[in-house]
Amino acid sequence: MNYYISDLHIGHANVIRFDKRPFADLNEMHRAIIDNWNSRVKTDDTVYILGDFIWQKENEWIYFVEPLAGNKVLIRGNHDPRQFSAATKRLFQDITNLKEVKDDSRHVVMCHYPIPFFRAGFAPSAYMLYGHVHRTKEYEYLKEMRKVIKANASGYGTPSGNFINVGAMMPYMNYTPRTLDEIIAGDEAYRQTDDYLQNLIEITPNKHDDEQ
Repeated sequence: MNYYISDLHIGHANVIRFDKRPFADLNEMHRAIIDNWNSRVKTDDTVYILGDFIWQKENEWIYFVEPLAGNKVLIRGNHDPRQFSAATKRLFQDITNLKEVKDDSRHVVMCHYPIPFFRAGFAPSAYMLYGHVHRTKEYEYLKEMRKVIKANASGYGTPSGNFINVGAMMPYMNYTPRTLDEIIAGDEAYRQTDDYLQNLIEITPNKHDDEQ
């Protein structure tokens, strides 16, 4: 089974405030992430982590990665190290900047950064999963772009608009690795809610890149 998630920001205290995460402190957030992960992911499963995984020194990653079940593939984010030691590399099946896989009959493109017009994006069975933007102004721009693309999609040969934010803070992710089917269904349901449909209200500037 394949699972997907982005922007866990393990070890990043300021992200609790930035995302308005429902945790009192890092210890509570870490326990929830580990419990959520291990309640679903089995030894033979693979979790694709779409960046901004751990906000700690690279030589400390082992203490956060080892308790997490399953095989792990890291698609680097802007807060992940550029270089990894051999010991850290052994914790992952792959570490890369972009990944493409088949999930049943679906083509899945993964990157930390959103790519609205991704390779194979004209196919209704192709999906682009991304993170990075959390629920900021940038995400609002992507929402508006996606509405236009989907409204004008006319089948094979035109962009599908199937690019989905898999940031851990999204309501359908809820700090838990999700299957592609769950992500598609969760995204579809979320796009019908008032929270999604509201105009650009209470947009959070994307300032977390500079926060320590």
